[in-house]
Amino acid sequence: MATSVRATSDGSPPSSPPAAPRSPGKGAHRPPGWRSRLYRLDTKASPYAYIAPFFICFAAFGLFPLIYTGYLSFNQVQLGGDASWVGFRNYTRLWDSEFFWNALRNTFSLAVISTVPQLLMALGLAHLLNFKLRARGFFRVAVLAPYATSIAAASLVFVQLFNPDYGMVNQILAHFGVHNLDWQSSKWPAQIAISAIVTWRWTGYNALIYLAAMQAVPSDLYEAAALDGASRWRQFISVTIPSIRPTILFTIVVSTIGATQLFGEPLIYGGGVGVSGGSAHQYQTLSLYMYEKGWATGALGQASAVAWVMLLILLLIGAVQLLIVRANRRKLGG
Repeated sequence: MATSVRATSDGSPPSSPPAAPRSPGKGAHRPPGWRSRLYRLDTKASPYAYIAPFFICFAAFGLFPLIYTGYLSFNQVQLGGDASWVGFRNYTRLWDSEFFWNALRNTFSLAVISTVPQLLMALGLAHLLNFKLRARGFFRVAVLAPYATSIAAASLVFVQLFNPDYGMVNQILAHFGVHNLDWQSSKWPAQIAISAIVTWRWTGYNALIYLAAMQAVPSDLYEAAALDGASRWRQFISVTIPSIRPTILFTIVVSTIGATQLFGEPLIYGGGVGVSGGSAHQYQTLSLYMYEKGWATGALGQASAVAWVMLLILLLIGAVQLLIVRANRRKLGG
């Protein structure tokens, strides 16, 4: 079809009409609205807001007291007085103090005689609870009941049990020819009595930890051992113990740390002389020694030095655990 082009009066072609404004398409860039900016802010900031209460509480009640205690350990300060810088004098006094070394020895001995029987008994209880028994759930709750008991209630009961005059323990020992055993004034009987409190409270807790680890052991290992003729005891020694070795190491470290911080049991067991760990300091732990320095004598600088020595001991225990774990990994990898 032929089209005619009308020329303007001066002979130039007619101009095209002005183009209509184009609407922005889907791919055109738009400035983000306030809803979009709020969404992005919420996505980025909300995780930090959720964990902020923990870090705030840790900074206020954990980090600041730790740093301030370290500062006080280099000062001579009495309760309610001003601090004066003395450098390492508080630490040198601890090094020369026989009471400090006595508390350190007591802490170590209480850790050994409470941790070793406790973990051995927990391991045996966990092995028994791992079998298919009637009322297995009841027994699992029952072994955890001592852990739910308060330290004060348990300690007061054991004070009566180990009373030198009318205690039930001495009455039972009298039938075996052991008479008038002093469970409070003598060093080792007093430490055994305190260790009995700790063992009674924490055995069930560790038993449940071991039980959870035992239930994670593959049943194929036990079936293979049974086919090879291994007895129950041999399966326990050759299959169960190696399989839960990391858990055993974990409980050893945690129990040792707890024994290093032992405070409530000897304090309540000693009664009026509980702060000093008995009349002759026969069961005074590092925690009791720190408490005595800080609140009985008011020497906050020396008490802070004891606290930092305890922290260094705990860090040393953690370092030993790390070395043992790495050695086990290299051994298994090799």
